[in-house]
This record gives sequence, structure tokens and C-alpha cells, in this order.
Amino acid sequence: MNYQETIEYLYQLLPVFHREGKKAYKADLKNTLAICEHLGNPQHQFKSIHVGGTNGKGSSSHFLASILQEAGYKTGLYTSPHLKSFTERIKINGQPIPEQEVVDYVERNKAFILDLRPSFFECTVGLAFEYFASQNVDIAIIEVGLGGRLDSTNVITPELSLITNISFDHTDILGNTIEQIATEKAGIIKPKIPVVISQRQPEADVVFQNKAVETSTVISFASDRYILNEYSVVENFAKVEYSDTQNKEIINLESQLIGRYQIDNLRGIINAVEILNKRGFAIDKKDLERGVAKVVTNTGLKGRWQTLRETPKVICDTGHNIAGITENLVTLDKYRYHQLWMILGFVSDKDIRAILEILPKTAKFVFCQADVPRALEADDLQQLAKDYQLEGTVIKDVNKAIDWVVQQASEDDFVYVGGSTFVVAGIHQL
Repeated sequence: MNYQETIEYLYQLLPVFHREGKKAYKADLKNTLAICEHLGNPQHQFKSIHVGGTNGKGSSSHFLASILQEAGYKTGLYTSPHLKSFTERIKINGQPIPEQEVVDYVERNKAFILDLRPSFFECTVGLAFEYFASQNVDIAIIEVGLGGRLDSTNVITPELSLITNISFDHTDILGNTIEQIATEKAGIIKPKIPVVISQRQPEADVVFQNKAVETSTVISFASDRYILNEYSVVENFAKVEYSDTQNKEIINLESQLIGRYQIDNLRGIINAVEILNKRGFAIDKKDLERGVAKVVTNTGLKGRWQTLRETPKVICDTGHNIAGITENLVTLDKYRYHQLWMILGFVSDKDIRAILEILPKTAKFVFCQADVPRALEADDLQQLAKDYQLEGTVIKDVNKAIDWVVQQASEDDFVYVGGSTFVVAGIHQL
């Protein structure tokens, strides 16, 4: 099989969460442990950092990878889902895994995969771990797929765990209270392995503190220590200034990732870098600054408040739950524009009504539809939106929707494209 045939083979053979949702989720580590055992336990052959949370874990993973690259480390990066190509999920120093490596992995392990029938994600985790081990990475950043406690990635023993924040997402799997979701996310906290929490949240903090005591772990709340002095957006860069209340110094960073939600992510990153240095890494201030400033360039990250066009301004963002969309609306307030346009599509298992309730009624809407089985029908979304006095046009294809809006909009209008990772993934220009 060639690469494309191999990917299609896996999609057809194995349950795929990003297509099918909950029924593809395996709520235990049995398959992952079996895969790792079959592969010779590659997860124990390289150092790692484990990154979890509801929102911000992808951006934080890319920040850490970029910083470690700048510090001269051969750095693996495992994230999900992908936007354009499956190979985006597994990178070393920003370079995606070669397609032939994917083909060879499936060919070598086809009989085992057929016998075990793991999920697509479980199979992918095994591939990532084997690839990082075979390439002798110095360290790998491993992003949790879903939850934490029972996530397939939770078979590593990292140098550090980082949890970004907790909000409502995948409540049918993780629970419908902040405490329940935090309990699942806290599952990546390991005995005597330090953990950084990027953002304080009262209901979640208690869960994390109890888990830290239970595991004899040192826990750091980054938002206690790094106080925001200033946040601004200048020419497609975010400028952020913090006061470090412990070391009594000012930290200035420029970031290619602009969204206001990166303020909390960066607090966690700064704290994480300090802990890594205490654990024997050599990351200086310039590595931190360059890594943050070049995060997109170094890692190839896409879809985080990404500018697609300047006039009218068109940006896309993968924020896809109530907390993510709320933060994006706050970021929008930093911009001056005549008319806001929102091109939106969602998957059907999200709390869409809660999102619709907070959207600005003065915006002009276009409702589109992601090309995945979980997608909410654009016509159904249009009808739902009417319950919240949100009127708009249906143009199912996101690219046609963007073209149509650009033709309708004035030069000083602002166009936001999002609602779902899979809507953003469908943008040809990305």
C-alpha cells in the first residue's frame, strides 16, 4: 500500500474519534499498553513532557517544542487531531513524520493491529512513540488526546506535567461538572513528577491539590506567580508583559500566536521552562523569547487566530467549545472594524446552544458544515441560531463561504471563521 491507501485502510479498519465521536473512545489503557509492549515499550526510551487541559494544550505543546528546539534539543511533538495531513500529528523539530514511516509501521504491525483492533488514536500513539525512540529524540512533547487519566498517551513517565485549564467539553465522556472533568485531567499527574497548572479555577484547584498530595508531587499555579502587566496586538504579533512576583523581574515576550487566551498559556510555559532547567535542561532567556516569537515558524502550527487575509481582515481559529469561543470574542474586542462577519460550523456533540447564546447579535452570520460525519447540518444550525436572534445565510462549503463574504464585506470589516477544528481544517488556504 502507498501512504494514502495506508491511511484509508486505518480509517476503515479502526474506530476514529474525530469522525465518529464517543463510540470510538476506548476508556482504558489496555490496548495502548499492549501496543507498547509489542513495540518494545518505546515510551520509556525518551524523555517527555505531558500536556493536558481543555483548551490551550495544543498551543502550549507547540510553545514548549519551539523553545526546546531553540535551546538545541532534538524535540519530538505529538498532537491531535491534524488539520491537513495525518503526518502533522508526529513531528521532530517541526518536520512531520515521513509518509513512508507511516506505511512501514502499518505494514510491520498489520497482523497485530488486525488481531487487537485498537482505536485509530491508540494505533497512532504507538507509531509516535516508536518513531521518537527510533530517532533518538532528546525530549518529546506529548499532548493528551482526550481527558487524561484514561487517555492513550498516559503511559509515559514525563519530566513534567502541564495542565492548561478546565472547561466544559466532551461532557458525555469526561463528566458534566468542572470537578469531574478536572479529576480526569488530573490523571496525568504522576508520583513525584512536578506539575504546572497554567490557570487557577477554584473548582478544579482543589482536585489538583488533592492529587498532588496523593502523589507527593510539587504543584505550581503559574497564574499566582506571573502577573499580567500588558497585552497588545501589533502587526500580527502579540506583545505580553508579566511581572514575576517570585524573582522580582519583568518578562517581555512577543508571540506569533495572537489570541488573548495565550496569556494564560504563556504563564504555564514560563513556569514549565523554569522547572525544566531545575531538572537539568539548559534553556536560557533568549531560547524562551525566540521560541515564543517563532512558534509557528518552528513547528508549523496552523489554525490558532491565523490571518488568512488582511483586507478585509479574515482570521480562523480552532476554538470549538464555550470557553474557547468566549476567549475568542474577548480577543475580537482588541480589533477595530466596521462590521463583524462570522462563518461558523460545529460538530453535533457540542453544547451549541450555549455557544449561540454568547455570540454578538450585531454580527452577520454564514453557517457552514465540516466534512466529517459528526458535523451538524448547516441548515439545522441556521434554525438553531434563529432561537437566539442570529440571522444568517447557509453556504455549506467553508471556502465558498469565505469567498462569498469577502465579496460582500467592506475593506474595514472583520471576518471570523471557526466553530470547529474540522471547519478550519477544510480551509484550502491554510
